[in-house]
Amino acid sequence: MENKDNNTAKPVYPANIPPWYMLLFPVLTWLPQYRQSWLFRDMIAGITLAAYAIPVAMAYAGLAGLSPEIGIYCYIFSCLAYIVFASSRHLAIGPTAAISLMVAGVIGPMADGNAALYATMAAFTAAMVAIMYLLAWIFRLSTFVNFISETILLGFKAGAALSIISTQIPRLFGLPQSGEHFFDRIYNVIFRLADANPAVMMISFAALLLLILGEKFLPGRPVALVVLILSAIAIPLTGLSAQDVGVIGTVPSGLPGLSFPLISTQYIEGLLELAFACFLLSYVESIAAARTLAAQHNYNINPQQELLALGSANLLSALAHGYPVAGGLSQSAVNERAGAKTSLSLLFASIVLMVAVCFLTGWLDDIPEAVLAAIVIVAVSGFIKVSDFRALKTISPPEFNVALAAFLSVLFLGILKGVAISVIVSLLFLLRLIANPHVSVLGRIPGTSRFSDAKRHMRNERFSGLFLFRVEAPLLYFNVGTIRSKLLQEMEAEIQPVKLVVCDLSTSPYIDVSGARLLAQLEDDLYKQGIDFRVAEAHAEVREMLRATAISELLGGVSRRIALADIVEDYERDMKRQQARKVMRESGDDNE
Repeated sequence: MENKDNNTAKPVYPANIPPWYMLLFPVLTWLPQYRQSWLFRDMIAGITLAAYAIPVAMAYAGLAGLSPEIGIYCYIFSCLAYIVFASSRHLAIGPTAAISLMVAGVIGPMADGNAALYATMAAFTAAMVAIMYLLAWIFRLSTFVNFISETILLGFKAGAALSIISTQIPRLFGLPQSGEHFFDRIYNVIFRLADANPAVMMISFAALLLLILGEKFLPGRPVALVVLILSAIAIPLTGLSAQDVGVIGTVPSGLPGLSFPLISTQYIEGLLELAFACFLLSYVESIAAARTLAAQHNYNINPQQELLALGSANLLSALAHGYPVAGGLSQSAVNERAGAKTSLSLLFASIVLMVAVCFLTGWLDDIPEAVLAAIVIVAVSGFIKVSDFRALKTISPPEFNVALAAFLSVLFLGILKGVAISVIVSLLFLLRLIANPHVSVLGRIPGTSRFSDAKRHMRNERFSGLFLFRVEAPLLYFNVGTIRSKLLQEMEAEIQPVKLVVCDLSTSPYIDVSGARLLAQLEDDLYKQGIDFRVAEAHAEVREMLRATAISELLGGVSRRIALADIVEDYERDMKRQQARKVMRESGDDNE
């Protein structure tokens, strides 16, 4: 029986729109098939997302050093742009904590107290991020950005969360912010703790208590919005405003005019590094969140299409005087848990936020900055996952070290440099795996024609005089020396004299010229020792390289028809023939 509420049905292209439009604008595939039963769910999810976004957007904008309403503008316009191009049904776009802190760390010193220049530079950074997304989409670079693994993100997010928390702790105590990095900020708070404002502390810890209890007992509900409203009511009623409690102040109502931000060329070079870091972090975080939610709901996302969608979101954010945005996991999880069926929920969220900034900004004036700081702290604390670090240390110590390096680089060097270090660590980890590949000595799995590592599977069949090996990596210029050393070491450990060596290339999808020369050198060295050398299971690209370098002829020809199992069977038959002849000769000698 068909499930009428199933949203995984294959799209049917309308006859009056060419298919390539569907690829460019995925909204045209699912909108004509939109079901009435989804409308209420998308509407509720949009309202819930807006309720979550108001306090978080204001808090993150403050973290970025911008006016609170700018965070809301980012949500409104980036979501509207994202809907048109998105392949994800649940990803919610808006400002994130890590990007906000990077913006403040770079633009703050450059703007030198000029608020108008500061806002323009933040918007121009979003425009640069949009251009980078567009270029990455044009040149199809989605796979290259995926070099940052989940392991790297685990360490980076934990370090970024602690770094962000350290910027908000002074606000909890009513202290001025100081210190460039995590340890400086924590030291300064401890050193100045005697100057803390008791009224601010009371508000802060009350807000933290309510937020933590809300996270525990009312997950997915707009608890932060309730705390925001309560604090806005409590401040004027209790007279705490006279206790030097910092508040947001006047929030302008209405929507901004759209215009492209223009700055002097002298600032572009300084913002380029920030824009690239924002682009990289935005895409990786967005794709990770989108894939997580897509897996839960059994559909696929298109990472290439997401480049265009996120680029358009950042472009419209820039035109609305916002700053770089991304698809955060926390806000996307709120959207998904609230029941969103399609990305139309983002349209409803944008509408609600438009109503809020046009008609409801008056009640935001008395919101304490300490409450926004508490909201940021609770929001980012979920990224510190000690249990995941422990599990990773048990499962894969090398990957744990990589995550730890990313974590410490953010704490000691700051988020912006931490992004760069994380990318470098990720690439070094990948190169380390390829540069030091595992060389398996193979044996036949009993009862089959398949082969696997004989050291790991002691029951595998080995053959006297036959040495089979497999390199579990491409053969490249920087790993051929290591491969050769490991191979010779394994051959020296053989008890029986080796007569035939076979290289299984099934796990080597690519070899370069150095890799091809390694095979030629092995053939020459083994020939001098009276040992035959052959290759099997070579992929198409590998065969082409061996033929182009004329090494294929040296190896006696490399064909896609040459299977490892066939070579082993031929060797077994030859050995049986030789054994039979030997027996016959010995039998003939005895008869004489």
